[in-house]
Amino acid sequence: MNEPKDGVALSIIIVSYNTCAITLACLESVYAYPPQVPFEVILLDNASPDNSAATIAAAYPQVRLIASKENTGFAGGNNIAAREAVGKRILLLNPDTWVFENSLTNLWDFAERTPEGGIWGGRTLFGDLRLNPTSCWSQTTLWSLLCRALGFTRMFPGSPLFNPEAMGHWQRDSERKVDIVTGCFLLIDCALWQRLRGFDPTFFMYAEEADLCLRARAMGASPAITPTAEIVHLGGASESSAADKVIKTTRGRVTLIRKHWSAPRRTLGLLLIQLWAIVRLAGATLRPGAGAANGESAAKWEVIWARRAEWLAGYPIKPAGE
Repeated sequence: MNEPKDGVALSIIIVSYNTCAITLACLESVYAYPPQVPFEVILLDNASPDNSAATIAAAYPQVRLIASKENTGFAGGNNIAAREAVGKRILLLNPDTWVFENSLTNLWDFAERTPEGGIWGGRTLFGDLRLNPTSCWSQTTLWSLLCRALGFTRMFPGSPLFNPEAMGHWQRDSERKVDIVTGCFLLIDCALWQRLRGFDPTFFMYAEEADLCLRARAMGASPAITPTAEIVHLGGASESSAADKVIKTTRGRVTLIRKHWSAPRRTLGLLLIQLWAIVRLAGATLRPGAGAANGESAAKWEVIWARRAEWLAGYPIKPAGE
């Protein structure tokens, strides 16, 4: 375990890919509204083609920059950067986020008040300051997959029964223990991170934080969020297309199911994921009207279904040391 150095309490880790302008805005907000504890910022750039590494190094020389020669993904990038962290806790912060005054301080104070948590998160907003509920989730179950496949989640988004993973109508406006804290704004004890050996590198992108939180809970952690730590999270800034994002998120979900579920549940779960994709494709294709938006949706789901072998396979397993 790395020992804290120079009084650093908090190591903020940012992993970026091809998001130079947004990453600069994120860094500007961190230094404008820093935590009220000694901190460091470690930024790993995943071989961005937009000259991010050089631009960020010039604009923020105080950032400990790691310029990767290859795209190591979100999980791999954070694992590499975390090896350099010297704080008591590590904060994973997406490059497409902006923090407000007291965001980081309030998250730190929440962790100090609830040390049994081990992992902590906050409340995320969209760019227009509407609630972005993706700061936390309940874990995937057969019931949640069935609700998703049959469209109940879309029809009844405010129902905790029919939208269980998003916890229904809860506005993230109270402190609550949760199954999963999203990796865009995730604070974790450095000692716990090292016991978990960080993210499982099998998850190239998406669902790695779900796996991390499930493993942490098995070790006795109680992930939780606080509404007093608010940030803006734009989401999907590095994605090239809507279809690619769905395929990557589904590969992550499939990988999580393959890793954590028993064989019978796994078989049913994968069938329900295929049913979900078929229903979405049919809905987009057969929906009345020939508007441009409907055509784009049908084309997106045709691509997703055509690439089903890719997402049904999940991500190839990698050794924990990578």
